[in-house]
Amino acid sequence: MSDHPANRRRFKRIAFDARTELSQGDCIWPVRLIDLSLKGLLIERPEPWLGDNQKMFSVEIHLSTEAEIRMDIQLSHDNNRQLGFVCRYISLESVSRLRRLIELNLGDQDELERELGALIET
Repeated sequence: MSDHPANRRRFKRIAFDARTELSQGDCIWPVRLIDLSLKGLLIERPEPWLGDNQKMFSVEIHLSTEAEIRMDIQLSHDNNRQLGFVCRYISLESVSRLRRLIELNLGDQDELERELGALIET
């Protein structure tokens, strides 16, 4: 699959507000989640920003006191005070929670199935 922007698959982003923590090594930043998709997430860049853009990050999105979504992510862009990340690893439990969250927000089962199919192809 080409990385040319015109050929990239687009995933629906959903705006979602939840307590979110970005971490790398011993550093932990509470961040504001702007949106997320099956492929990644967008956050407001924390200040001061001391993350190493060449290394992997982890994120925890707290849905409730008992449920969270955890991902290993890689920075894909840093602009306009926002950081965009692509998901490199997500557990089955977390992807199930993310799928349900997106399903509830999309309101269209067929669209969700198309996105899941596109995710599997990538």
